[in-house]
Amino acid sequence: MLRSLDIRDMLIIDRLELEFQPGLNVLTGETGAGKSILLDSLGFVLGWRGRADLVRSGAAQGEVVAVFDLPRGHDAEEVLAELGIETEDGELILRRVNSGDGRKTAWVNDRRVSGDVLRRLSDVLVELHGQHDDRGLLNPRGHRMLLDAFGGLEPLLEATRAAWKALSTARRAHAAAEAEQVALKAEEDFLRHAVGELDALDPQPGEEAKLDAERRLMQSAEKIAGDIAKAHQALSYDGGEGLLTDALRWLEGAADRADGRLDGAIEALGRALNELAEAQSGVEDCIDALRFNPHELEQVEERLFAIRGLARKHNVLPDDLGSFAAGLRDKLTALDSGAGDLARLAKAVSAAESAYDAAAAALTGARHKAASDLDETMARELAPLKMERAVFATEIAAAEPGPDGRDMVAFTVATNPGAPAGPLGKIASGGELSRFLLALKVCLTRDQSGVTMIFDEIDRGVGGATADAVGRRLKSLSEEGQVLVVTHSPQVAALGGHHWRVAKRIEDGVTLSEVAPLDAEARIDEIARMLSGDTISDAARDAARALLAG
Repeated sequence: MLRSLDIRDMLIIDRLELEFQPGLNVLTGETGAGKSILLDSLGFVLGWRGRADLVRSGAAQGEVVAVFDLPRGHDAEEVLAELGIETEDGELILRRVNSGDGRKTAWVNDRRVSGDVLRRLSDVLVELHGQHDDRGLLNPRGHRMLLDAFGGLEPLLEATRAAWKALSTARRAHAAAEAEQVALKAEEDFLRHAVGELDALDPQPGEEAKLDAERRLMQSAEKIAGDIAKAHQALSYDGGEGLLTDALRWLEGAADRADGRLDGAIEALGRALNELAEAQSGVEDCIDALRFNPHELEQVEERLFAIRGLARKHNVLPDDLGSFAAGLRDKLTALDSGAGDLARLAKAVSAAESAYDAAAAALTGARHKAASDLDETMARELAPLKMERAVFATEIAAAEPGPDGRDMVAFTVATNPGAPAGPLGKIASGGELSRFLLALKVCLTRDQSGVTMIFDEIDRGVGGATADAVGRRLKSLSEEGQVLVVTHSPQVAALGGHHWRVAKRIEDGVTLSEVAPLDAEARIDEIARMLSGDTISDAARDAARALLAG
């Protein structure tokens, strides 16, 4: 609910503070007094796109503050939670400043926000309705949503959306598998040849490095074999070992008479003989390793070059040939099993289509029932508004299937029997359109607690009993929430629970607008003015009292 509106230096308003109440709030005043400025200012703080030149002439900036009371569980809480904005005792304060250079700055509960945030909040805080309403009722794109809300079809709608999502998922999976099969078919010959070639070679991880080392060793064997053979001869046949052995034997024979002075030398010779034996063994091992068959070198080179050639061909490292082959085998497996997978996925698509058809058909049936109920309800609402000869019809036509079903919904009217039906906004005249919109709002409104509904001269072009009927429906709408109505109709004004008069004054040659709450006597004078004009007669006051009493 809108609790207060504080406006400073906007258009012809210098300073204005308004305290609104639950129920039906009416604003009246002469044409041009500034009633539309109040709505412009409210729209400004709610982030609506409107006129740019809002700052009062001579002022540095204009400012509007709107305070809302939010009941527990209000839809605005979800928006605020996303932004991390807290409210205290359900109080929501919107503030927006318009600088003289056109820059706009906004805050929500003292948190700086963008205009988009204000517009998101406005969608759940305020509904604006008027003769030129294009925010929902006159827009055919929103009629399906309004009909679903009227019929309470949200569960069926959610079931249809879930079925559509499942169908879309199944179709995407089938299309992806089909595309994969086409791609695999195109490279089937390559896959089978490449896998056969790799399987025949069967390269192992690390094999390329091992073969390269063997090849290098074989290639260098002839160059080093002569030197190694000479070293082996020197170690084994040139007397080195025999001389050391003789020296050790002679020293061991003399050790007993040397009083331990030869012990170190004997131990060193023993170690030297052991090291010599180890060197001989190493050289012999190397000689054995260097012995190879030239045909063996040819075989090593042939396999090494084959592995490297396949690696270059497939643009992978030699050690990755095994995993690359495994990937190709997986593709062949997918190709060979593809027909079965496609059949399974096609079956899933068929099942999803059947489920969607059933959900969409149930939703369509429910929409036709809701449309019939809405048309009957509208007929009952239009009669008291002196439009008993008008025909309102909810038309449902086939549309492309989608998440919201396969129906296109449009509200049409025929203002007289036998007249062609057409879109609501094109067939009805100004006064008729106002009454159609009001009747629609009465029919479509469910729980409006916490939402402020604003009607801008929706009673234009009607009077007498019809205006009274309009006022009573506005009052009915306000019983569960808050309604603000800008009106020129005394019948509507008389039904308000709270009444403000908008007037102009001249101050130092400057025109300013002011708004004053009216007490009981002031209301009589204002309604009498609305009945008779600037000259208020006693008869007009009596008529005003009668309206207020009725």
